[in-house]
Amino acid sequence: MPSTGTARHLLTELYWAAVRAAAPGPALRAGLVRHAPHPDRPVHLLALGKAALPMAQAAVAHLASLGLAPAGGLLVLPEPGPSPHPLLEVAVGDHPEPGPGSLAAAAALGRAVAAVGPEAEAWVLLSGGTTSLIGAPVAGLQSPDLTALYRLLLGSGLDITAMNRIRKRFTRWSAGRLTTALYPAHVKSFTISDVIGDDLGSIGSGPCVPDGSNAEEVRTALTSTGLWERLPAALKTHLEQVMAGALPETPKANDPAFTKTTIHLVASNRLALEAAAARARELGLTAEILDAALAGEAAQAGRHLAARLRDYDATQNAGAQDSQLNKDTICIWGGETTVTLPPDAGPGGRSQELALAAAEVFADAAPGPELCLLAAGTDGRDGPTDAAGGFADRATWGAIRAAGRDPRRDLATHNAFDALEAGGALFRTGMTGTNVMDLVLGYRARDG
Repeated sequence: MPSTGTARHLLTELYWAAVRAAAPGPALRAGLVRHAPHPDRPVHLLALGKAALPMAQAAVAHLASLGLAPAGGLLVLPEPGPSPHPLLEVAVGDHPEPGPGSLAAAAALGRAVAAVGPEAEAWVLLSGGTTSLIGAPVAGLQSPDLTALYRLLLGSGLDITAMNRIRKRFTRWSAGRLTTALYPAHVKSFTISDVIGDDLGSIGSGPCVPDGSNAEEVRTALTSTGLWERLPAALKTHLEQVMAGALPETPKANDPAFTKTTIHLVASNRLALEAAAARARELGLTAEILDAALAGEAAQAGRHLAARLRDYDATQNAGAQDSQLNKDTICIWGGETTVTLPPDAGPGGRSQELALAAAEVFADAAPGPELCLLAAGTDGRDGPTDAAGGFADRATWGAIRAAGRDPRRDLATHNAFDALEAGGALFRTGMTGTNVMDLVLGYRARDG
């Protein structure tokens, strides 16, 4: 083992190296240096999402360095926090499902938008969680119907891109509607990606990006996934009215508002993965970022990744050198899995479920080198729990059994939180202030 201590301590260190690399403040500052404000335009700040506070703090500091100050604006946060400037209001939304706080935040955003003059600049500082934090229905729909939609989609097994393609149809500020509401002001969106492939229309449900799908395509997607019949009746009616032309479509690329909007991606999952790999190499380990983006059902992904780590053979890597082969290895994956939930599912999150499934594979493995895996969300919160994720090693499955639980049943009933807590394998960090999807970090000791 490296001198940093146990495998869990090592993976924790690499997790924080990844999170620091995606820290929204430094990432935004770099973006703002490249895109200076127009000297004659007042700047309004609209900071939305889990990283809203550090992004707003960085923007205020950057303006101050230029001898400027925000003309007004709003922060929408996942939990209470201080305003970085007297002219910036703070609202606290709800997550992962919209609630009363989200409705109030959406209304506050409406007031902030109305205060932006036609010659001003609006800096939209966007990060993950925005879809729910400002989750209010479009005109004619009711909040309980929207909450029911979020709940349905969160348990559907759909990935975030597919979910947001549906959710943006029914939410007040999604699908480019924020940009059209700000028009004719100049809009600069500085974005931290929390979606696979960095699809700008999916991040926060694309408040400043034209919608690339139409109502008929969304209806087809809902039908093909078996969700149409479970959709609240009011949402079905709304979609059908859009298809019939009785209600307007979402904003499209030919809307003139988008001619005055620019989007700048300032941080992503890949940046975090590369930072974890770099830190591992600094510590004298071999580090590999493996495969395409992490996706699919969490339990299935956990089994697959655990098997990959168990069977990892550095000699099969292209360009492998002898100096690399007698080292402990770190395998790194990034992305976002899904969980299809039954009505009676237990507590947990996708990263916890992935770790629990990996623990079963490790428990069944033949004797061999030490193995340890950490699966965690970079935002510090995995599902509706206070944990960021969980660990798995050769002893985790047995520790859960020794605590009086049946880990196989917990896995089948999606009760990963209670199982990992009983086995002493939960990973808690508190909110990190960033959100670039999930990380899976695997440690495999050298053979022999």
